[in-house]
Amino acid sequence: MAEHTSSSITIEAAPADVMGVIADFARYPEWTGEVKEAEVLASDAKGRAEQVRLLLDAGAIKDDHTLAYTWSGDNEVSWTLVKSQMLRALDGSYSLAPLGDGDRTEVTYQLTVDVKIPMLGMIKRKAEKVIIDRALAGLKKRVESKPKA
Repeated sequence: MAEHTSSSITIEAAPADVMGVIADFARYPEWTGEVKEAEVLASDAKGRAEQVRLLLDAGAIKDDHTLAYTWSGDNEVSWTLVKSQMLRALDGSYSLAPLGDGDRTEVTYQLTVDVKIPMLGMIKRKAEKVIIDRALAGLKKRVESKPKA
């Protein structure tokens, strides 16, 4: 299996609030700098996305790709690449763990990226780290800025 990169962050919100933002693909362009469009292509019986098309513009990497999502309970979602113009693999997951009284959440993001063009492993790991750090920071800002219900 390919090497992966992972990182964690603590968000001042309950896991359900965090997962609500993660699962709201239509709003990704509002808080993720790289996702310009997101379209849910298929959903499961619970209304959770199973396939999502994402138009990505991350500077050097511009891509139109489709990901397949697998939901494990209410605190984990993983994805794998279905098709892409530039990527050979894009596999990842968000795992949520409640902290304290459940009003804080530790979010762990794991990611493996493989591009079709030759690239040194060290450069790929750095790119993964940048993607993860930006995503976690954006997620934290988005969740914590939402009005409490």
